[in-house]
Amino acid sequence: MPTDCITYQNSGYFSSLMNDYLDQKNNLHTLYNRFPTLENFEAQILEKQDNFNNDSRKTLVSVLEEQYKKIELSALTKQNIENLRSKNTYTVTTGHQLNLFSGPLYFLYKIISTINLINQLKSKYPSNKFVPIYWMATEDHDFEEINYFNFKGKKFRWNKESTGPVGRLSTAGLDEFFEVYQLELGSSTNAQEIKKMFKDAYLNHNNLADATRHLANSLFGSYGLVIIDADNADLKRSFIPYAKHELLKQSSHKLVLETAEKLKEYFVQVNPREINLFFIEDKMRERILFEEGKYKINNTKNEFTENEILELLDSHPEKFSPNVIMRPLYQEVLLPNLCYIGGGGEIAYWLELKSFFDAAKVTFPMLLVRNSVLLATEKQVRKADKLELSWHDLFSKQGDLINKKTKQLTEFSIDLDNLKIQLKDQFKDLYTVATKTDESFMGAVKAQEAKQIKGLENLEKRLLRAQKKKLSDILDRITNLQNDLFPNQSLQERQANFSEFYLENGESLIPMIIKQLKPLENQFEVITF
Repeated sequence: MPTDCITYQNSGYFSSLMNDYLDQKNNLHTLYNRFPTLENFEAQILEKQDNFNNDSRKTLVSVLEEQYKKIELSALTKQNIENLRSKNTYTVTTGHQLNLFSGPLYFLYKIISTINLINQLKSKYPSNKFVPIYWMATEDHDFEEINYFNFKGKKFRWNKESTGPVGRLSTAGLDEFFEVYQLELGSSTNAQEIKKMFKDAYLNHNNLADATRHLANSLFGSYGLVIIDADNADLKRSFIPYAKHELLKQSSHKLVLETAEKLKEYFVQVNPREINLFFIEDKMRERILFEEGKYKINNTKNEFTENEILELLDSHPEKFSPNVIMRPLYQEVLLPNLCYIGGGGEIAYWLELKSFFDAAKVTFPMLLVRNSVLLATEKQVRKADKLELSWHDLFSKQGDLINKKTKQLTEFSIDLDNLKIQLKDQFKDLYTVATKTDESFMGAVKAQEAKQIKGLENLEKRLLRAQKKKLSDILDRITNLQNDLFPNQSLQERQANFSEFYLENGESLIPMIIKQLKPLENQFEVITF
């Protein structure tokens, strides 16, 4: 079995911004509060302790108890919800869209990273209590991002119209989707369990939020996961002062733009609006605009004076939905949170927000890049061994991998570098002559040298192609193995659905992953089954 480790930085799948963040480069230090190490949580706890409004805990627990009324709670989840009443209880949070049947595999890895970090904190800081939180992105409205999943290379899409927040979307029609999907599963014991999971979640609940909560609870309830839907009037009351400030002062726009300027050498993840709030109803989520002294709801005829919109905010805070800039602030106002766990793209946009948090006087959480995982069968590992492939090889771009293995497997050197060096040495004498004669001869010498070097490079390419053809059998096996592990030449965790692996591993899948993931180590885990 290959034994080399793959750090996020040398995997080839992380942005330069994430690589520099993980390397704690000096130019990024002002953009985060503390880097996530176990020791740094001590100071983070003290800061959150001084900064969090504990009066909101009662409402938080009350809403969670209401949201869990029709869900079978594990003893640990029930205890965790109750623990949130206590001033010495803190959370670690991850968030995710309401992807159909969880979407890509990394849904599991986000939550498992959160659960495992919680367990580390419990051991390190036994005088405090810690709760893992899954924040459901129920207010998102981009249905096209979540209405499908991939299973064994096939895309299963839920064809339905959606215009409002996805959490409120009816699950009607998913029975027809299920009839198609279940045909791919077969009739094994594990297949029956997957079918039951899907039916219990999506065919026995009326909306996508309730369905997703049921699925996540069935997978992770025994580990104490607490799932929250923040699309709630009682929860949003605690956010009224911040939403009001956004409507009147619009300070997030200026502050986030200033930070984005500091990140101009990188790809800027999100750009702020002048007002970073939406107006939300069951079948609508539209931007709030300020034009000609009025607050207008985009793509509608609705408009409000300042007094009218502030009155509406006070009486119906549930009609105001934070966008990608404001949602993190809402989360940190609502929860006694220490750390947010997300993918590289999420952490990138969080890095734009610290100055905005500072201005709002809300503690900025620690930012942890979630675990990334490659699941490999023992058969695939044996193939890698037989083909003398390291994990670093398999993580390489396919063209680079094939070129490298072709050169390794060839008995002679495919690179003609020595001939190029000899050729250049020969031309040195001609250049000496050229300096003593007509200037046009110098041009002719340079042209001839370039032509001959080019000729050698072309021969080099032809030689490589010839060797690839000769070695096609073994190179095809290498390509097929890499394609199996990296579908569509992308990370497995971004492509496959968990059910593909549950079909083979059943109930042992999640415990197997939980046992091996180490959230603070910042390296790809290769898990063999």
